Amino acid sequence: MRKRGQEGFTLLETIVALAVLGFLLVGLGQGVRFGLGARAAEQALEAKGGGLDAVDRTLRTMITEMDPGALNAPPTLAGAPDRMVFLTELPPGAAIHGIREARVALAVNATHELVLAWQLAPHAVPLRPPAQGRVVLLSDVARLEITYEEPGGGWVRQWNSVELPALVRVRIVFRRADRRLWPDIVAAPMRERPPMV
Repeated sequence: MRKRGQEGFTLLETIVALAVLGFLLVGLGQGVRFGLGARAAEQALEAKGGGLDAVDRTLRTMITEMDPGALNAPPTLAGAPDRMVFLTELPPGAAIHGIREARVALAVNATHELVLAWQLAPHAVPLRPPAQGRVVLLSDVARLEITYEEPGGGWVRQWNSVELPALVRVRIVFRRADRRLWPDIVAAPMRERPPMV
């Protein structure tokens, strides 16, 4: 018991405060340990996926941003069951001299790599050949299975129309020894150009 005029904490109050502080520190330590374990598990899953998430996002975006063409220039998509060539926008970080529009080709090469080849599509007559490049998106890929949905419905394995398909489905099939699995990439190409602002 405190007497009148006495300031400070009693021994019992100090012990209780220290015990509560100890519980808080233990809880914080467990939270940090859980967070570090969760981050390690996330990194292991990313490594096991082999970059599939980034490839998925890139291909979805490029298919969505396929050039729908104009009145005097229909869209250009040459679609086969195992490859496709189309005009689209490269990801923002891949712009060269401010140009993102490019003709890209997606296919699996003889060494089982999923390859994206691109060539910039400048809006003026170039003085020299436009920039081009090639990037390996994934390795150990057995084949691509690409199908195209017609605007009226129904899937086809070849695309030769002057219109863009309603949907494009890309299935990445890995080699037998590779245990990676990934759901089909299904994306809807832009059907008409957005209005100019």
